[in-house]
Amino acid sequence: MKLHEIKPAKGAFHRAKRKGMGIAAGQGRTAGRGQKGQKSRAGGVKGPYFEGGQLPLVRKLPFARGQGFKNPFRIDYAPINVATLEERFSAGDVVTPETLIKAGLTHASDKYVAVLGHGDIAKALNVTAHKFSATAKEKIEKAGGTTTKLEVKRGGYRTR
Repeated sequence: MKLHEIKPAKGAFHRAKRKGMGIAAGQGRTAGRGQKGQKSRAGGVKGPYFEGGQLPLVRKLPFARGQGFKNPFRIDYAPINVATLEERFSAGDVVTPETLIKAGLTHASDKYVAVLGHGDIAKALNVTAHKFSATAKEKIEKAGGTTTKLEVKRGGYRTR
């Protein structure tokens, strides 16, 4: 059996009723819509959101406060803990966002890197990142390493 040979079972499909095609058809004249009224007329059925003229919930929603606000000036940082740096790099290594991408710790789409102080570090590393937590900076310098902060370019909407 091939894909083009597959057919539905006999009797699985019925011909569509041709409504309004004369009285003899059994669905003539009113075509199963009954007598008069809104639902008997063409285009007379209201949408599923219609609530009898009351302001629908769909139209109320945009007025709900706090929904969908996106701060255009928000900066997302890729977090890296000092414990992770301890595991992946050897003493004296230079750690930059590029080396973190090569090590598989961040992704190229992560624009900015933040070093956080979770865990311990005993190796002297020269770490260059966009942001350092106070504990991370303290732990790196205590281990004999250095921290260099990179510039963060602020984006968002510009006004004149």
